[in-house]
Amino acid sequence: MREVLPELLDWWEAGETAGVGTVVATYRSAPRQPGATMLVGPDGRAVGSVSGGCVEAAVYDLAQQISATGTPVLQRYGVSDDDAFAVGLTCGGIIDVYVEPVDRASYPELGEIAADIRDGRPVAVATLVTHPDQRLVGRRLVVRSAAGTGGRPTDSIDSLGSLGSRRLDEAAAEGAAGLLAVGQSRCLSFGADGQRQGEAARVFVRSFAPAPRMLVFGAIDFAAALAETGRFLGYRVTVCDARPVFATAIRFPGADEVVVSWPDRYLADEAAAGRIDGRAAICVLTHDPKFDVPLLQVALRLPEVAYVGAMGSRRTHARRMTLLREAGLTPAELARLSGPIGLDLGARTPEETALSIAAELVALSNGGSGARLTDRSGRIHGAD
Repeated sequence: MREVLPELLDWWEAGETAGVGTVVATYRSAPRQPGATMLVGPDGRAVGSVSGGCVEAAVYDLAQQISATGTPVLQRYGVSDDDAFAVGLTCGGIIDVYVEPVDRASYPELGEIAADIRDGRPVAVATLVTHPDQRLVGRRLVVRSAAGTGGRPTDSIDSLGSLGSRRLDEAAAEGAAGLLAVGQSRCLSFGADGQRQGEAARVFVRSFAPAPRMLVFGAIDFAAALAETGRFLGYRVTVCDARPVFATAIRFPGADEVVVSWPDRYLADEAAAGRIDGRAAICVLTHDPKFDVPLLQVALRLPEVAYVGAMGSRRTHARRMTLLREAGLTPAELARLSGPIGLDLGARTPEETALSIAAELVALSNGGSGARLTDRSGRIHGAD
């Protein structure tokens, strides 16, 4: 949605109607993940993608119909071996696409949601995509959690709108707040009146959380390459180093911010301020004990961090582990450390090393093995 929001807002503000198709669920090897969006404007222009080209034409035609009728539809696109080419989704997957009309009348909250996204305020939109009472399909609940990403989702939930019943609203708001806390978008299933067990009502939650953070410690050439790669992957990148002569914005154009501070103090202050959540990636590239040992003591004791990696040779890493044990870190805390950092790609240059680190991040976050696909059998994307 983020990538197509400017065009959608233009049509919305002009009082025009756009057909919007959104992937709300995927099965097997789907080309796009839940939240992928395609717009069809009043001028017939298509923006965005729901399948990387497989079923775009079908969604385009359906979006034009929905814009005219005003009635949303949940459409499944899938294949079997026999009809893969006829249907068009030749990757072998199945996707559920929710197609709806969007204009000022059907989506009055869009302007406020767009402002939240622009200003970095976490917000989730829960949309009822299936329900026994068809009159309720398309209703929305806008959910904001005071805890934000990384906090406890039930600390304080602020919601606007209704899906049709108080019980369903409460169940959907709690579920949406939980997904918002971890920055995920997906369908939730409830009974028709919000019962925890049941599938009569499906609610698609689209989370608009601030970008996850990548904190790169050590103002070296490898950090510059990693900052570029991290931004490409969607992280908000911070480069931190205690040496002002090296930690300058001009040396790290790929970073969102460059901080001059002792690494361990900076990380501790950021954590205390609630700015480190469970999606954060901490990359320690200093390979200097006076910097990285105090820093890793802080990083490895944070309750929820997606990734902590440290650069260095085998000898450097062995010495680092000894110092961390002497500092009192437990085996469980030490097990969280990826060191030496990255996957074995034979990397030598800063750019290759950044790719190695990024590959490990992606593999860990998605449950990948890091092995060559040609050497594996079975499904590429794992089980349903």
